[in-house]
Amino acid sequence: MSQAENANEGAASHTTAGKIAELKRRIDEAVHSGSARAVEKQHAKGKLTARERVALLLDEDSFVEFDEFARHRSTNFGQERTRPYGDGVVTGYGTVDGRQVAVFAQDFTVFGGSLGEVFGEKIVKVMDFALKTGCPMIGINDSGGARIQEGVASLGLYGEIFRRNVLASGVIPQISLIMGPCAGGAVYSPAITDFVVMADRTSHMFITGPDVIKTVTGEDVGMEELGGARAHNSKSGVAHHLASDEKEAIDYVKALLSYLPSNNLEEPPAYPEEADLTTGELDLELDVIVPDSANQPYDMHKVIAHVVDDGEFLETQSLFAPNILTGFGRVEGHAVGVVANQPMQFAGCLDINASEKAARFVRTCDAFNIPVLTFVDVPGFLPGTDQEWDGIIRRGAKLIFAYAEATVPLITVITRKAYGGAYDVMGSKHLGADLNLAWPTAQIAVMGAQGAVNILHRAELGGAEDPETRRAELIADYEDTLLNPYVAAERGYVDAVVLPSETRQHIVKGLRALRNKREVLPPKKHGNIPL
Repeated sequence: MSQAENANEGAASHTTAGKIAELKRRIDEAVHSGSARAVEKQHAKGKLTARERVALLLDEDSFVEFDEFARHRSTNFGQERTRPYGDGVVTGYGTVDGRQVAVFAQDFTVFGGSLGEVFGEKIVKVMDFALKTGCPMIGINDSGGARIQEGVASLGLYGEIFRRNVLASGVIPQISLIMGPCAGGAVYSPAITDFVVMADRTSHMFITGPDVIKTVTGEDVGMEELGGARAHNSKSGVAHHLASDEKEAIDYVKALLSYLPSNNLEEPPAYPEEADLTTGELDLELDVIVPDSANQPYDMHKVIAHVVDDGEFLETQSLFAPNILTGFGRVEGHAVGVVANQPMQFAGCLDINASEKAARFVRTCDAFNIPVLTFVDVPGFLPGTDQEWDGIIRRGAKLIFAYAEATVPLITVITRKAYGGAYDVMGSKHLGADLNLAWPTAQIAVMGAQGAVNILHRAELGGAEDPETRRAELIADYEDTLLNPYVAAERGYVDAVVLPSETRQHIVKGLRALRNKREVLPPKKHGNIPL
């Protein structure tokens, strides 16, 4: 551009029309800050750009952007054109289904989405805004990590973000979408948030990458195997949902938001609809769902579907610790959290992963005023040296802690087995559950009949003429006198023994009665959960 052209442009910029034109130019440049080639590469990988993701998440025309003209402050990168607007992250607020949320979306087309000082300050600002206004914080992560050129400034801003994640925890819902790489220290912000959603084949999370691992340990592992969406959904439990693509990931987040309040001082969204309390054909199906044989499994998903509205159950961490189910549903239009043993996996035994999965979920529900329904069919804790040495005592205690400190309405239904310490752990009356129901098929005892008889009557069976016949008699006697749910009901540990087909009716009535539950924990700074 010539000096004359520069002078004319400068003069024009002083007029109102010139100022408006300059604003439009800057907005256009901000919106298209990534190069066309970088955007093409992003699309070629099956990934959307930051602004495309924000548009897909938020209601149309609801996005209000923060700091779209923010730029890197240093001139170390050379010419002005290497200092694009936005600095690699899009931040602001908008609405999802009419409810306000705050959002940031890291832009891989600018500096590889790397976090520098201005980038970090933008995220900190929008997180502060979310906390001040009491709205959910949605983070869309797609970043190469810390911006190496900025050194400790980059690390400092990561720390500022982590601190705000902690301050916001339990106050506003925090949801992380992993839409690309998320490595090194950057992974700890999503790890602190309430829910992590990953897109299959295009998102990765790890502390140290494959190259570093090979250098240090000699282990040869690929990115997908090490930190891909499937690995974190099925092995590590870091992620809560495996999405087939980015659109499905965003759809899951929208569904998740529909069950969560905007903050801890509000109730979850409700769509009140009075339930039909008559017993219908679908309800009667529950009367035959538990097999006659105590060793035969059944799918607990079917039980949940018969209790929640329209059979809709939004499961969390479905691929991790499948021996326990967690997720959200509605009863009479009000959100509920569901925790349930799954007899189809490890006979529904509790292990380390299942205990931690359920404990985190119960604490999330309690933080955000969501009642918890618990369905119990648990023969005990999974035995084995691996479980003991890896800390099942300490880590299983987290589930006790979660239920015992919860102040939201707690309703527990024992469908079949509730043996030993696992009976106590799974939302028992002793840990503070408000309403405990049992089906006639429930078996509540220290252990199953076979094991109990073998221990209690070892000497008698050893001297019996026909030990197998005598064992069968003793087992039947044990089941009749100690194993049935009426023993617990006599002591008030179970409030009612109900027909399976009447379960939804009892839960509806119970939640109505508990809607105004008031319970206050002893004053303290915080509990010391066994981490």
